[in-house]
Amino acid sequence: MSEKKQKISRTDLEWREQLTPDEYRICREKGTERAFTGEYYNNQQEGNYLCKCCGEKLFNSQHKYDSGSGWPSFWQPESMAVIDEHHDHTHGMVRVEITCSNCDAHLGHVFTDGPQPTGQRYCVNSASLVFEKDKA
Repeated sequence: MSEKKQKISRTDLEWREQLTPDEYRICREKGTERAFTGEYYNNQQEGNYLCKCCGEKLFNSQHKYDSGSGWPSFWQPESMAVIDEHHDHTHGMVRVEITCSNCDAHLGHVFTDGPQPTGQRYCVNSASLVFEKDKA
């Protein structure tokens, strides 16, 4: 049985030094980038999407699809162990927030209107991600 990793913990100042103001607002204050403005919403390259805050591998391009929402969307994460889900009742809505299980970075939300085989749509802010292109 593998040991659970120690969760990454930084001070507010350390996160502010590591991230741009927009990345900080999204990743640490649960913000959202405007639809169709993020760096990766239309990315077609093969590779992996890592957490902007800690580098944890979260999603693979093979699970990415165009949901029409304007945000990068995936029908499943790399593994369920890398994503934590939280009930979110902000802004008069009932949603499920997703965060990085390694550092608690806000990623976006998961919805049940995705494609098969999972029926899930992991709707993620580009600012929460770093893309690592597959090596040729």
